[in-house]
Amino acid sequence: MLRIFSSLPRTHRLLLLPVTAMVGVLGAHQLYQNTNTSAATDATVAEFQQAAQPISVALAAKQEQARAFSQPTHLEIAGALALATPATERAINTGQLNVKQALAVASNLSAMNAGAVLGNDLVTDNDEMAIARADHVTGMGNGLSGHTSYVDNFNDDTGDYTDSDDESLNGQFSLSSQIETREPYTPEWQTYKVQKGDTFAELAEHSLGLGYSEVLKLINDSPDKKTLTSLRVGNELDYKVDKDGHLLALRVMQNTRRGYLFERDSADESFGVNAIERTGEATQRLFAGTVSGSFGSSARATGLSGGEVAELISVLSKKLNFSRSARDGDRFQVLVESDVIDGKPFDSRILAAHYEGRDDLTIVRHDGNYYTPDGKGLDPAFNRYPFKGHYRISSPFNLKRHHPITGRISPHKGTDFAMPVGSTVRAPADGRVTKVVSHPLAGKYIVITHDNGYQTRYLHLSRPEVKPGQRVKMGQEIAKSGNTGRSTGAHLHYEIIANGSQVNAMRVKLPGGRSLSGQELASFKTESKELLAKLENADNRRAVAQVRHDDKKDKDDES
Repeated sequence: MLRIFSSLPRTHRLLLLPVTAMVGVLGAHQLYQNTNTSAATDATVAEFQQAAQPISVALAAKQEQARAFSQPTHLEIAGALALATPATERAINTGQLNVKQALAVASNLSAMNAGAVLGNDLVTDNDEMAIARADHVTGMGNGLSGHTSYVDNFNDDTGDYTDSDDESLNGQFSLSSQIETREPYTPEWQTYKVQKGDTFAELAEHSLGLGYSEVLKLINDSPDKKTLTSLRVGNELDYKVDKDGHLLALRVMQNTRRGYLFERDSADESFGVNAIERTGEATQRLFAGTVSGSFGSSARATGLSGGEVAELISVLSKKLNFSRSARDGDRFQVLVESDVIDGKPFDSRILAAHYEGRDDLTIVRHDGNYYTPDGKGLDPAFNRYPFKGHYRISSPFNLKRHHPITGRISPHKGTDFAMPVGSTVRAPADGRVTKVVSHPLAGKYIVITHDNGYQTRYLHLSRPEVKPGQRVKMGQEIAKSGNTGRSTGAHLHYEIIANGSQVNAMRVKLPGGRSLSGQELASFKTESKELLAKLENADNRRAVAQVRHDDKKDKDDES
């Protein structure tokens, strides 16, 4: 019978509880009355009937209201479940359920039902009075608003009724549990930390309710498949599932700043993918130090990160030769701006820096470039080398060179750099591509005409990356080096042509950097005043670098 009771809708169970108990109690009284006709028992039964009458009237009224909502009434369901619990029947048969205990059960169950329907505005003043009377008869004295335990303990296995703090009937039908089941399910974000041996496919199938085909589709739809397939121990996956355990949303971060969100409204839909880009709060940090050993190690000892030190050296090296001019005791101040996310700096930018030594230099950032306080640019208008890094010169510019193949004097009107096939070749200055040609001797080569009138040529390429007529910017990739044409080995042949003639690219005077002027210069000076004032307030004495002297490490820092 309990299984039948449990299968009913929650509303029916709430309405049924008091009727079930009352029918059981009345049956117990009938049995008790047939076997015991003492005056005391008659008085108790009369008292019970008097107390139960108003409740019956109130329940009859509720039956009519329940019919209005097309729901079964108490008595209609009670007819099928006259004795809902086998334990109650056993208690009656063995005579272990007395009248006082039965009244207590009925009173508390009635009060529970009254409290449950009170929130639905179905209880009247008369109902409350009836319930209060039942409490008074049994001596419980709880009152309508004071009920906290409706059935203390009714053991279905023994039929014993004992006094305890248990707040439910057989652990199934407490009012709090019924209210909780009425609340709609709201998916919430949960987090899983990747453990050793975890794979996304296994996690998705076993823990996120995805089928194998769904897992494959989710991986294929990811803009970066490694985001899901290359999970690292300690990484966190944030997810939401529906009430049946099917995945609704998954958030996977590639790093603290970037990641992807996979999301859908229901388990029947496909996932949509959106990129996540966390923006940090721009924060300025001021560093100051004194050179002790190498400049790179000294700068790192002030608290600058490796990347920030590398950028600082790259900027200052445009005007300073650290290997020649840096000395112990030189001082420096650096103002850095970073996007801070979760307490960690990202995308650091050198806003301003000052180096004080044999050669003094102050630089300020403006529009992504660096200038001296008077507005003169640090960046040249023309780079000396058409690549980044260092490559050995295998054959210099030489008008009296002996050709390595023919053996005759054959002027070498360019500079050869020993570069592995596939090395990146970059434009040394802004310009426009005028030729992309394949030649039997020069191999694949490119010609660029620059804005200052110079031309540059790049021979023996493996693959051009630009087309004729295309505009290029300084530092832009234009080709991959190779070994095409008549060549004895992989290398890049590089030429600079001025006024129609090839010149030595390693010695020719190159155009100077851009300088600010007019309104732009005035605006730059106004903006730079605050930055320069912060540099002046830096206290070098508080950040004297204490570094260990590691010749190899120092060399790496300055390279």
